Amino acid sequence: MSDSQTVSTAVAKLYDTYPFPPEPLLDEPPPGYNWRWNWLAAYNFCTGQKPQKQDIRILDAGCGTGVGTEYLVHLNPHASVVGIDLSTGALQVAKERCQRSGANRVEFHHLSLYDVAQLPGEFDLINCVGVLHHLGDPIRGIQALAKKLAPGGLMHIFVYGELGRWEIQLMQKAIALIQGEKRGDYRDGVQVGRQIFASLPEKNRIVKREKERWSLENQRDECFADMYVHPQEIDYNIDTLFELIDASGLEFIGFSNPGFWQLERLLGKAPELMVRAGELSARQRYRLIELLDPEVAHYEFFLGRLPITKADWSSDEALMTAIAERNPCIDGFPSQCVFNYDYQIIHLSAAELKFLQACEGKKTVAEILREDVQLDLKQVRSLLNQQLMMLTPS
Repeated sequence: MSDSQTVSTAVAKLYDTYPFPPEPLLDEPPPGYNWRWNWLAAYNFCTGQKPQKQDIRILDAGCGTGVGTEYLVHLNPHASVVGIDLSTGALQVAKERCQRSGANRVEFHHLSLYDVAQLPGEFDLINCVGVLHHLGDPIRGIQALAKKLAPGGLMHIFVYGELGRWEIQLMQKAIALIQGEKRGDYRDGVQVGRQIFASLPEKNRIVKREKERWSLENQRDECFADMYVHPQEIDYNIDTLFELIDASGLEFIGFSNPGFWQLERLLGKAPELMVRAGELSARQRYRLIELLDPEVAHYEFFLGRLPITKADWSSDEALMTAIAERNPCIDGFPSQCVFNYDYQIIHLSAAELKFLQACEGKKTVAEILREDVQLDLKQVRSLLNQQLMMLTPS
């Protein structure tokens, strides 16, 4: 058995023992949204415009118990969805989850990421969350997925970051040391880990970090096992992350939390340093940000297969003649106080609310502004930049 096969077998055993994620099964669609799983919102984020088609194919690569898969089906009513995973136990839960909530446009396959070529056709959106860092050969894994991405398609990826998981790494190694020959007995690993946490002093750094960040979710053994007794984990930094991205052959579109990656929030009070940092490459600036704010427990980002057309709304004519539509991932609308696509509170003026109410995908910006909406183009662009609306070239 090859090293990759050995790792895959161990990982499958973990998730057969502790199917993950352990979210409850519902007899209705899951609540809320994750905009990264909504094709309209994700495509708009990546390109600045609404996609031309919605009858797309989506692959959930490493779907686990189907939590993300279920959202992908319900948030994309015109899409067909395929989920693959190594764990038969997790797949059984995924099938029941989707059946109970009415997510019926999905098929599941017991399949490794390495073997994704066995699936027919290409996919417009590939979702790969929390999977690549558990492979024995992540580069081989991302290359296999990249070959299944259709031209103009998007890939959404989530992998672990080493700086924000330093204490987790220490605890993983401590549990493994104590387990010794019993390593691979995941129930024993959870028991050992819980005993360690119960014994350590309250002010211990590992204990403090657990209480600050992870303890609520780790009350469930499935989460504790996934975090502390996983048989395979590769944690990234910016340098190694872009080695992975470059190996995919795909285009890096951007992080899905762009606010974190703005150097101004860290060095904005030192204009001379900002000028000097401006001489760095984009990747060097990313590295500088994570070194100065080492809270990065994961990276979440989009890749794309060319050709990908990004909209340019800088000219007034292009903006005025575009058809306007609200972002589908807004909560609390219609109200002057709403949650945006990232669940941040946004306060709208009366005029902004009136404008967004008219953004139903039928009228151009110019037509809406002629309907006694007291907004100028600068304010319209602000709504656009906040991802509250999507535009389609007329």
